[in-house]
Amino acid sequence: MLSKIGHVKLVRHRPLKGTPKTAIVRRSSTGKWYVSICCDEVEPVVLPASPEHVGIDVGLKTFAYLSDGRQIDNPRFFRQEEHALAKANRRLAKTKKEMQQRRRRKREVSLVHERIRHRRENFVQQHTRRLVNQYGLIAVEALVVRNLVKNGKLAKSIADASWSAFFQTLCSKAEEAGRMVLKVPPAHTSRTCSGCGHTQDMPLSVRVYECEQCGLMLDRDHNASLNILQKAVGRHGRVIPEAPGLCRGESSQSPHKIPDSAGYIIRCVK
Repeated sequence: MLSKIGHVKLVRHRPLKGTPKTAIVRRSSTGKWYVSICCDEVEPVVLPASPEHVGIDVGLKTFAYLSDGRQIDNPRFFRQEEHALAKANRRLAKTKKEMQQRRRRKREVSLVHERIRHRRENFVQQHTRRLVNQYGLIAVEALVVRNLVKNGKLAKSIADASWSAFFQTLCSKAEEAGRMVLKVPPAHTSRTCSGCGHTQDMPLSVRVYECEQCGLMLDRDHNASLNILQKAVGRHGRVIPEAPGLCRGESSQSPHKIPDSAGYIIRCVK
C-alpha cells in the first residue's frame, strides 16, 4: 500500500524482517520499477563460532587467492560484455536525435550496463557469504582502491574487479554474523617470504615466489595471502593487537572503532 497510489503488485524476493516503515519507489534507466522497503531495527543473526582463519590476497589474474590454497577466479564481467557494449554504443551514435529508434537504442546500452552490474553484485554477494559462513577470522589488505585506479594501464581491470564492493560487503556481512575482519597494511606482502621472513625484489611479471634464503617456492599470490594472515594473527595464532580495534585514525572515544598500537587496521564486532 503506497501513499497517494494505493495497492501495487510486486515480486518479493525474500520475506520482510521487522515492521515495514517506509517504501522508496524508483525507476531504473531500463524502465524497470523497484521498491525498497525500510523496516525497523532487526536483531542480527550471529553464526556459530568458527576456529578457521584465512588470509585473502586480491589480484587481477585471480580475483582472490586464499591462504588455504583455494582461488577465486576473476570473472571480468565488463571485459565479457565490452564487445556488446561497444556495438550498442555504435548503434546509438548512428541514430539521430529526432529518430524514433533513439530511445530504444539508449535502452539497449542501459541494459548492457545493468547486466554487468547485476552479475558483479551477484558474484560479490555469493563469495562473501561463503567466506563469512566458513571462517571466523578473515584477514585482507587495507587497499586504497581510489589511488590504484590512477594507473592508466590497469584502471579498467581494477574497476572491473570491484575490490571496494567486495571489501565493503565482506565487512557488512561479517559484522552481522559475528565474524571478524582484519585489515592489514599491504606493504611488502608479495616480497616477503612467508616461511622465513626474508624480503627480496619481486617484479610484477614474476608469478612464482622463490625465496633466496630458505628455498621456499610457491605462487606469488599464495605467499602474499599467507603473509596477510600472519600479520593479522601472528605466528602463534593469537591476535596481535590487545584491544579490539577498529580503523586507524578513529578516535578512541568511538564505541566501535579504536586505533591499535601495532599499526594494523582492524574491524571487529562485539
